[in-house]
Amino acid sequence: MQIEKFSASTRGFVNHGWLQANYSFSFANFHNPKRMQFGALRVLNDDLITPSMGFSTHPHQNMEIITIPLSGVLKHKDNMANDWLYVRPNEVQVMSAGTGVYHSEVNASADEHLSLFQIWILPNKEGVKPRYNQESFDPQGRKNKLQVLVNDINDKEEGLKIHQNAKLSRIDLDKGMEFDYTMKSKDHGVYLMNISGEIQVNDEEASSRDALGIKGMETFNVKAKTNSELLFIEVPI
Repeated sequence: MQIEKFSASTRGFVNHGWLQANYSFSFANFHNPKRMQFGALRVLNDDLITPSMGFSTHPHQNMEIITIPLSGVLKHKDNMANDWLYVRPNEVQVMSAGTGVYHSEVNASADEHLSLFQIWILPNKEGVKPRYNQESFDPQGRKNKLQVLVNDINDKEEGLKIHQNAKLSRIDLDKGMEFDYTMKSKDHGVYLMNISGEIQVNDEEASSRDALGIKGMETFNVKAKTNSELLFIEVPI
């Protein structure tokens, strides 16, 4: 059993003016040999993008890419015949880069900042045909209960699909509520991102944007000390 805390203040940070980004793992100019990945989880970027700005067309290959807008509106375009598509809070976007894809990501608003998580997960199958999907999730579906967002393409459980035996889920816990999370496999770990609030997992406490890396246990308990929003990223270790 192991729980490792990753305080929000220890993340990599860059301010490009149009982009303020916090990196949970080594990315771009942020390199920390102790923060390369968490099992199959390679990237968890916490981005704030100014109005009308974003990432121009760029390539990806053999990576499962998940984007979760928290506020504002994301505008996406790619070379898979997808013209501009809009992704809003309570929606999730998934892109399997596979053999290769080009895409652009822009803040669709001219006056509102865009806040989002972008997550990269290493696939268990390379060279697949690129694919794109997005889905809306009712926030009431995660009120004190687990809401599955993303799952293995071979798993019949709900959620968008990726080429990895992983599961991404959210829960919004009211103050004083508890939740027991059960892993899909004993060989998995969970990277728990505390989006907001104050929580306790066993004897470890976490504040807003702190993360906990949890390994070696099939079930763990989360207690909400305040109203809290949580993102669970379960991956093979």
